[in-house]
Amino acid sequence: MEIDNQSNWDSYVDWKNRPAISNRHGGLVAASFVLGVEVLENLAFLANASNLVLYMSEYMHFSPSTSANSVTNFMGTAFLLALLGGFLSDAFCTTYYIYLISALIEFLGLVILTIQARSSSLKPRKCELGVPNMPCEQVHGAQAAMLFIGLYLVALGVGGIKGSLPPHGAEQFDESTPRGRKQRSTFFNYFVFCLSFGALIAVTFVVWMEDNKGWQWGFGIATLAIFLSIPIFLAGSPFYRNKIPRGSPLTTISKVIIAALLNSSASSSKNSSTVIATMTSSPSPPIPASKDVESIETASSSSLSFLNRAVSDTPACGTLKCTVQQVEEVKIVMKLLPIFACTIMLNCCLAQLNTFSVHQAASMNTKVGSLKVPPASLPVFPVVFIMILAPVYDHFIIPFARRVTKTEMGISHLQRIGIGLFLSIVAMAIAALVEIKRKGVVTDSGLIDSAKPLPITFFWIAFQYLFLGSADLFVLAGLLEFCFSEAPVSMRSLATSLSWASLAIGYYLSSVIVSIVNRVTGISTNKPWLSGSNLNHYHLDRFYWLMCILSALNFMHYLFWATKYKYASVKSSK
Repeated sequence: MEIDNQSNWDSYVDWKNRPAISNRHGGLVAASFVLGVEVLENLAFLANASNLVLYMSEYMHFSPSTSANSVTNFMGTAFLLALLGGFLSDAFCTTYYIYLISALIEFLGLVILTIQARSSSLKPRKCELGVPNMPCEQVHGAQAAMLFIGLYLVALGVGGIKGSLPPHGAEQFDESTPRGRKQRSTFFNYFVFCLSFGALIAVTFVVWMEDNKGWQWGFGIATLAIFLSIPIFLAGSPFYRNKIPRGSPLTTISKVIIAALLNSSASSSKNSSTVIATMTSSPSPPIPASKDVESIETASSSSLSFLNRAVSDTPACGTLKCTVQQVEEVKIVMKLLPIFACTIMLNCCLAQLNTFSVHQAASMNTKVGSLKVPPASLPVFPVVFIMILAPVYDHFIIPFARRVTKTEMGISHLQRIGIGLFLSIVAMAIAALVEIKRKGVVTDSGLIDSAKPLPITFFWIAFQYLFLGSADLFVLAGLLEFCFSEAPVSMRSLATSLSWASLAIGYYLSSVIVSIVNRVTGISTNKPWLSGSNLNHYHLDRFYWLMCILSALNFMHYLFWATKYKYASVKSSK
């Protein structure tokens, strides 16, 4: 057992690039620094992202649609760049250094945005709609360049952090033991908890500061948060174990796929020549297979068998010579992709509810006693629920499931993702029913063309947020752990980044679905479901039912792939 443990540590070094020691590096202490950093990192990101559309429209004078698109593009790009962070962590640098570099890049971007928000000469001058001598002029020139340089430096930094921080924390646990695997599962649960805790501070305290004290305070708090995360992360340096990069995973994937295609073509040509030769010559005894070929056939799995052609004694190109291990690693990654694709629909629902649900709440009574809650703070509901559910899930639900199922996991990764996808169907159905109720109040009260708050509390919107928040917890934590534990060690950071890429694609897809719905319904009824300035004229309930149906079809698609999937873990960390 000691020999196995020692070999497990051979692929890791400490922060000074010395071999990691099993009883000194890694474990819960090391991971706790990562969790603390995640609170500050997500606070810095969401402090401005959650309210950025207001800054773009009121201070940079973009139109509402341009502001919304700018924010969507910013957030989608940030999450998509997580793939770059994961790739660099696997290929060139350790997750330790990728985090530090990315945090510094995000810090620089936030400094630029803070300076611009503080200085009136770096923003368009104040204006008022309808006042001739104070026209609204959209930001342009050097001011626009400063804005977007700051935003996309933040996006680049956030992408690097999202792609490196979760795998860095998960790497601190020894997966060769049941205790280590259970601790790693707990880490992913509390990673989502800390992510939500940072979001809670962002959408309450920081949003209040931006609305009441000025945007320079909001950007300043975010800058301070990401700055403080760096020394906290560095404080854990003596405890971290860092995985040694093993080269570009994309190179391996590309080489195996190209080799399989070329070897297949060469094999077909060779078989054709052999057939012609045997037709013109006398039969000869079969040549026995070589030992190398036999070992390849016995070691290669039968799934995705076309990739087995990449392993050949006579490859079509010498530089494309592949090993059985490389082929099997690429197979594992390819099997993850259908599961990843099935989570995109959930994130599409999240993106839609984060826009339309806020508008719904804004039309309703948002008072709680004498306090008026800003609609932009609605994400408090799912965030708080996730913070409650995460420890309950880890300390009560999972131990109970382990006793019932007599398994180490209790609830498998795929079961967890499936529960989340099912809850997203329920969330969209509830959203449709709540909108039907809201429209009923609109009709009954005769306020269809009025801007007055409706006589219905915005707490009705909380129900869809609670179910969607639960779905997000199950899917995000489940997908992060699933991709990390299943992927080959050399590709883990890149595979884990798929969780964030799913968010990015969901944001982009949400805009596409709205555009398609408006185009199709505009042609058939001459009145698009989701257009105009008055939400009361929308057919939002029909749109939510459509999203519910799409989510149900996606869930059935997921069940097909999940039932076919065979876990690659538990496996050696070599």
